[in-house]
Amino acid sequence: MDECCKVTTISEQQQGVIRVVLWINISMFLIEAFAGLLIHSTSLLADSVDMLGDAIVYGFSLYVIGRGSVWLGRAALLKGVIMGAFGIGVLAHVVFKAVHGLVPVAEMMGVVGMMALVANLICLMLLRQHRSDDINMRSAWICSRNDVIGNAGVLIAALMVYLLHSPWPDIVVGLMIATLFVRSAISIIREASKEIASLR
Repeated sequence: MDECCKVTTISEQQQGVIRVVLWINISMFLIEAFAGLLIHSTSLLADSVDMLGDAIVYGFSLYVIGRGSVWLGRAALLKGVIMGAFGIGVLAHVVFKAVHGLVPVAEMMGVVGMMALVANLICLMLLRQHRSDDINMRSAWICSRNDVIGNAGVLIAALMVYLLHSPWPDIVVGLMIATLFVRSAISIIREASKEIASLR
């Protein structure tokens, strides 16, 4: 299973940081999803799914504390299903956008993409001091680090859309992010299903 997709229990000392990072991710998911739908940006929609995935992991990490391995498996399985559904939705948006040739508003892409980058950098700094605590906190830190790379892709797409006045840079970046998420979701569902089956 991908390191940043694991749902594990966390210590009491780490809960405060996880809660802050959770709310940052939820807020940015809503902002990016709304902006992506409003301006027809596939890359913003795909990046919002990334934010949602992280929020689900952090939320489940808090929820399953002390509930045992079965709950960990169920949480991971639910996360995989949700991530897969959103990933397929983004892929459907790619098809719709390619057919209709909708060009997103590059300036808005840039502004929201920069907001997401700042949010993930804050998460990265908050998690940095705990990245050596255990595998859970290290995986959370890896998630935020990967998210920063994704945000850079959105900003590059925004610049290319602005320069070329074409939807294709946005479509390509969004497609890459969405494809990675669908693949991760499939991997999570398989491993979570095996873990649940082994515990019965």
